[in-house]
Amino acid sequence: MTEVTEVTEVTEVTAPATTPFDHAERRIWSGKAEAYADTYARLCAHLVPALLDAAEVGPGTRVLDVGCGTGTVSAAAVARAASVYAADADPGMAAATRRAVPGATPHIARLPELPYANDTFDAVVGNFVLNHVGRPLATLAELRRITRPGGRVAVTIWRSPGAPGQTLIGRAAQAAGLTRPTWLPALAPQDDFPRTPEGLAALLDTAGLLGAECSGTAWEHRCDPDTWWAGAERGIGAIGQVLNSGGAEGMAAARRAYDGLSVEFRTEGGLLALPHVALLAAGTVQDLGGRISW
Repeated sequence: MTEVTEVTEVTEVTAPATTPFDHAERRIWSGKAEAYADTYARLCAHLVPALLDAAEVGPGTRVLDVGCGTGTVSAAAVARAASVYAADADPGMAAATRRAVPGATPHIARLPELPYANDTFDAVVGNFVLNHVGRPLATLAELRRITRPGGRVAVTIWRSPGAPGQTLIGRAAQAAGLTRPTWLPALAPQDDFPRTPEGLAALLDTAGLLGAECSGTAWEHRCDPDTWWAGAERGIGAIGQVLNSGGAEGMAAARRAYDGLSVEFRTEGGLLALPHVALLAAGTVQDLGGRISW
């Protein structure tokens, strides 16, 4: 097994490895580690056990948690007695994982080019990471490159169209007349793919992963209304940028719309029961006598 070289910083790679979408994502997430941990981290933790199962992570597995965020996946992998490495493009996220998961080794590294040798890991997992990269196919090919033959790559992603809970704040912003800022690009059409079980499985297959399978999971995320709103209000994700694009007046209008729309999701205890749908896909790395390059 290849030794993992200690990496503390990675210089940003140039086009075509990075895209305008990538640059926008880095701007969005810079400095957001605390806000994410306080709001949406628990939502994204729902599929972590199934993600690690799909990657066959257990005692002694050398696993990379790519796009580690504040360390939820890394902590769960450490609890399985795996040898855990973590990577995130944002220094604040990598630092949060370092603090939260002493048993993990976090690096600052940016997709789709990671500072690891071929065949370094037994497994690589990415929890809702493909939502945030400009070249999803190149990203999967890179995860395949750093995983040994016979190892597993597993990823999660939000299904599209989204469930009502996923779109609640977006509908509130739309009702308030807020629109996507001009500086915030969408994914280039040639890099996009159907956010369906068939579409994600096909992407893994094209990236060279053997026996790619994908399944959907639906659940209700229960959350305090103010906490759910706070994530976007504090600028988390693209919806956070939309919400903040209208200034204080636009924010207030969107909050009024949100309070009205959220009534349908309120439980007797006052929490929101928000329907979500996500996809989990995994495949095995095979030795093809060479490496695929995108």
